[in-house]
Amino acid sequence: MKTIHKIFSIVACLAVMLGCNGKIYDDISFIESASAPAKLSALFDITQDNTGLVTITPNGEGVATFDIYFGDATATPVTVESGGSIKHKYAEGVYNVKIVGKSVTGKTSEATQQLTVSFKGPENLEVTTTIDPANPLKVNVTAKATNETVFKVYFGDVDKEVPQSFLEGETISHVYATAGNYTIKVVAVGGGIATAEVSKTMVLVNPVLLPLDFETAGQTYTFSNFDGGNVTVVSNPKSGGINTSAKVGKMVKNAGQPWGGSLITLGGSMDFSVNKTFTMKVLSPRVGAKVLLKVENASNGALNFEKEVATTKANEWETLTFDYSAINTSNTYQNIVLIFDLGTMGDGSNNFTFYFDDIKLGKVSVLSQINLPVTFDESGVNYTVTDFGNNSTIDGTDPTNSSNKVKITTKPAGAETWAGTTIGTPDGFASAIKLTAANPKMSIKVYSPAAGIPIRLKIEDRANPNISVETEVLTKSAKAWEELVFDFSKQATGTSALNLANTYQKASIFFDFGTAGNGKVFYWDDVQLATATTTNNTLALPLSFESASLKYEFLNFDGGSVTVIDNPKLSGINTSSKVAQMVKNAGQPWGGSFLTLDNPIDFSSKKTFKMKVFSPRVGAKVLLKVENLTDGGISFEKEVTTTKANAWEELTFDFSAINAGKSYQKVVLIFDLGIMGDGTANFTYLFDDISLN
Repeated sequence: MKTIHKIFSIVACLAVMLGCNGKIYDDISFIESASAPAKLSALFDITQDNTGLVTITPNGEGVATFDIYFGDATATPVTVESGGSIKHKYAEGVYNVKIVGKSVTGKTSEATQQLTVSFKGPENLEVTTTIDPANPLKVNVTAKATNETVFKVYFGDVDKEVPQSFLEGETISHVYATAGNYTIKVVAVGGGIATAEVSKTMVLVNPVLLPLDFETAGQTYTFSNFDGGNVTVVSNPKSGGINTSAKVGKMVKNAGQPWGGSLITLGGSMDFSVNKTFTMKVLSPRVGAKVLLKVENASNGALNFEKEVATTKANEWETLTFDYSAINTSNTYQNIVLIFDLGTMGDGSNNFTFYFDDIKLGKVSVLSQINLPVTFDESGVNYTVTDFGNNSTIDGTDPTNSSNKVKITTKPAGAETWAGTTIGTPDGFASAIKLTAANPKMSIKVYSPAAGIPIRLKIEDRANPNISVETEVLTKSAKAWEELVFDFSKQATGTSALNLANTYQKASIFFDFGTAGNGKVFYWDDVQLATATTTNNTLALPLSFESASLKYEFLNFDGGSVTVIDNPKLSGINTSSKVAQMVKNAGQPWGGSFLTLDNPIDFSSKKTFKMKVFSPRVGAKVLLKVENLTDGGISFEKEVTTTKANAWEELTFDFSAINAGKSYQKVVLIFDLGIMGDGTANFTYLFDDISLN
């Protein structure tokens, strides 16, 4: 009846308050939909006079009244208004006090809490005080004892302090206004006059917060080093330029692990709600040193985010920028982790000594979406790339020109055979790639560790990844820049053909495609549509040897030797200025040479080779063979004989029986297979205009 009476009282009050508006509000459904009470508990206090008089103060959310079941011989519960308390006398013993909370609608919840009443003095008091990992000025206190009813804690930061009460199993917390040394006293209270107490001194330091500039007097910057990394705060060794600070951080990477580094825990969570760009000043002993900045949750390292960039200057302060726009802001992060040259073991020398300063968090710059041509040099453009298959791409500088910005991609051990990098974010370019029938090509400048490495380029519709084209070329140079041209009209074997009616806005590059990661490093730059100067720069059929820009790099074997020369027999069917010359020297009867094309040969409709040959004699055998790029077992060959001596003639090779489903990229030539050459004029041949018809 009391509950019903309260409901009608509330409704009556609402009617009086709302009646002034001349409107009738009779919807009380919000009362009926109220939740059941939650988070029920009780605080006990006891008089220290051996009377067993306990004060019970119930608490909870959404509670109008509490029914208290004392847990002793008292059969009838006592009702307590929200915010009130009740006194009850107990004999010595341990009791389960039940608290039943009732809402204004009559919904109930209950909880049981253990009460100890003893007239003996509390014993075995143990107190635990810890600094909260998310706030260095917050202390958490727990306690346990025997014969106690309640604990009272004094935090020691105010005069005439009124203690706070808590029970065993609870944690009571306190946030101090300033750093300092504080004595925390916990008193265990029972039903008698005797008590037990423990005091502990807590040393609290000022919280370390962003920005980190290492300049605050008296501040302790506590770094936790791991696996060879070692950070100390030192005087600025090179004050000047962009950094005239007196103090900076110093990282020495010693032998330990390739991931050796250090971390510092801040005094509070970093705020990524608006600010999502880190900047940090770095003084590196060399260009291209990798710098990883990572943030972690203080108690769960699995909640983290990281970015890595490369230094562009040596022995000079520079500001590095770390884009955190993709961080999950629903997590909290208190740790900052620094790792220099991740993946490389340090040796503690000057070459592995770095300085850093002024770690700041600011707003993300509004950058425009990447678009062709891509130079990596324009300010205001988002040059973020997206790695997959365990690839690793960072910002860097041209190894031949420190003022030119490039991307550096490493295919590390553990990277998939198909590991690659999408140029830009997963959305790709701002507008479609404008390929045409006249120019279906793109070009990329690449600095490769070796010649003969396959580089694949894929374009696709970002809305439908099933609409895509892939093509592949080989590097021709080692540790030198070259412009690779990717002709999408000649797609890679097993991939879809170019359809100019489709839209392609996304491009991905695959270095050393088809090979698992082994640590190869590639620099790349200037992604664009092929220009007039690059359109005809692909080594492909027909082979006329007339291009001044192409490299006709024949690989000779077992006595064969091919060079490109001026045509010494300018007559008849061949008046070309350049031809190839094969000299068959002593070696093996199968001595010859081969040339690797930039793309696989297209045998889908054309299956007849023609080649012009100038032979020293009639009946010389000429073998023309094609092979797979990496598997010589995948091949096809035909052999014909010359019918003229000391005159140009056109030979025909029938490849109609070839398996066009395989991929062939090498063209192999052997003259007089089965006969040992001697390098004389009798074993010197000219050839030209190898074409597929």
